[in-house]
Amino acid sequence: MKPNNHLERAELIAPDYIDAHGRPQRISMQTRERLLGLMSPWTDSASPLPPVAIFRQGEPQILSPVLLTAADWRLTSEAGERWSGRCAAGETLILPELPDGYHQLTLEYEAQGYSCCIIVAPPRCYEPAALLAGESLWGSCIQLYTLRSATNWGIGDFGDLRRMIVETAQRGGAFVGLNPLHALFPAEPESASPYSPSSRRWLNILYIDVSAVPDFQQSEAAQTWWRLEATQQALQAARGAEWVDYRAVTSLKLAGLRLAWRQFQQRDAETPEVAAFEAFIDAGGDSLLSQGLFDALHAEQRAQNAACHGWQSWPEALQHPDSAAVLAFRIERSDEVRFYLWLQWLAAQQFAACWRLCQQQDMAIGLYRDLAVGVARDGAETWRERELYCLEASVGAPPDILGPLGQDWGLPPVDPQAMEARAFEPWIALLRASMHDCGALRIDHVMALLRLWWIPQGESAAGGAYVHYPVDALLAILALESQRHRCMVIGEDLGTVPEAIVDKLRDAGVYSYKVLYFEQTSKRAFCQPTQWPRQAMAVATTHDMPTLRGWWRSDDLRLGSKLGLYPDKAILTGLYRDRLMAKKALSQTLLRSGALPPRQRYQRGGARMTRALSMAIMRYLAGTQSALLGLQPEEWLDMATPVNVPGTIDAWPNWRRKLSATLDEMFSDPKVEALLAEVNRSRKAVK
Repeated sequence: MKPNNHLERAELIAPDYIDAHGRPQRISMQTRERLLGLMSPWTDSASPLPPVAIFRQGEPQILSPVLLTAADWRLTSEAGERWSGRCAAGETLILPELPDGYHQLTLEYEAQGYSCCIIVAPPRCYEPAALLAGESLWGSCIQLYTLRSATNWGIGDFGDLRRMIVETAQRGGAFVGLNPLHALFPAEPESASPYSPSSRRWLNILYIDVSAVPDFQQSEAAQTWWRLEATQQALQAARGAEWVDYRAVTSLKLAGLRLAWRQFQQRDAETPEVAAFEAFIDAGGDSLLSQGLFDALHAEQRAQNAACHGWQSWPEALQHPDSAAVLAFRIERSDEVRFYLWLQWLAAQQFAACWRLCQQQDMAIGLYRDLAVGVARDGAETWRERELYCLEASVGAPPDILGPLGQDWGLPPVDPQAMEARAFEPWIALLRASMHDCGALRIDHVMALLRLWWIPQGESAAGGAYVHYPVDALLAILALESQRHRCMVIGEDLGTVPEAIVDKLRDAGVYSYKVLYFEQTSKRAFCQPTQWPRQAMAVATTHDMPTLRGWWRSDDLRLGSKLGLYPDKAILTGLYRDRLMAKKALSQTLLRSGALPPRQRYQRGGARMTRALSMAIMRYLAGTQSALLGLQPEEWLDMATPVNVPGTIDAWPNWRRKLSATLDEMFSDPKVEALLAEVNRSRKAVK
């Protein structure tokens, strides 16, 4: 018997798909067979039960074990309640009505024991009381590393986040949205993409506010190092740089944190801080230990060979986390491993303090985290969970209008069959880590719950196919964990969205993600404010798109052409033409909605992006019916340079561009004050 929501192997890989132009595209049998061969085979064995069965609350909880003879069954609820009985061959097993949660069914059959995880989930994800009451909320959406301040060490940190929380809340904001805070590669600081992390379970230690660490403050050695002229010069250079200098920042922070670590090691084992650290290690289990081991090993391997980029380039004996060589390293370098575990503890402590600050500020949502679609091929997560990933494939996107070559994100896909065989435990653990200390979770590329574009190793992005995932099971678990953590869910549903998932997401209480640029309804108009969906978050742009000023000036098209992203000049010409029409349509929509005064009429050839026009767009977005509105500081500051150019790796300094003003300068700017005050008034007026 296959588990509920299970996809047959033949159904896993779609034979065709509809492209961005609405045309059907056929996938070759060779590609389908090659991708199927990369997955783990379905190991049904002789079990009469599936590894997991998922039910929505209110549905009949019925199983049909594959039994040739009678069997005894026992059911234990998550709360410890027990039931038992006997099931005859061919008989349907009707379970007692179970509450939401994770329960365990065991079957004694032919002298062997078999088990099945029974998951009962609520119908919808959690929604904050303010949204259920009809309020329309807004907040700031930041790339944390871009923040400038007089106190950080060249990269935005959790100290800056505290300031951002207070300033946003004081102006009526209900949340601060964040880029993925996932663990990256301390030993390889230039691998800076938050969407290509080492692990999604743990945090990026570069966000630690080192100056706020008690053991840094109390360490005489650390304070002596801090006062050195060379230290201050390096700090000022990193802080004043236009782009984040990850190498310099990492060098500074690890130097200061190592001195603080020595101070921490002098604490008595009975102190609350040491006890809290040990409890953190125990709670983190194998996942945390593997993260510390990986970071320590990676640092050692990089010190020996600068060309070593991840575990796949390590000596064979170290490529397996359970090997004798790794165990020996763990014992011999235990202090180094514990140092990296301590850094994770510091990061978790400081982030939790930011969450508590949101609650103290009475923010209706508070922090909003971002979950990347995958992990790097050679990071800590694939090192520990190799059987969960198909390392000989990568995920991306097929060719479309804005990306005629397609996209290869370089991230190995999760094997859907391996996920099911483990009763979705990796998905559950990931959600629990991601929903900790926050009020909302944005799921990047939420269509991954239904399908992902897999690209076989060695093929171009166009040579892939869509692989399906058990969407109903994933959504049910998402709703269960969302309710338990009181964490709402926002799904980034941009691009080609299959009809099969639109209704499922809406019915499951997942909020849509509406970007201004994609809300053009005709050649002459954008969606009117009253027509924007309620169950959605409205934004002007995203980290993968140009800023408003950049979009208006077509900077993204010029830059993309320069970087070779648009090899077809006819397509590029068409994109310029479409952009010109879109600007005219947006201007006319702004006029009709009253967001733009009549005197600001659109001029042939394109009006300049002025402060008044930018304000009008913010005013228009603030008046939409969408429950949430996210505003980026880049728009407050009228910036043009993008933070990321999709499709590039070394051709553009992605994930490095800082804001053009410090937090002090930004929040003392009368224009920013006026904008946020007007947005706050407009959101309160939306009914």
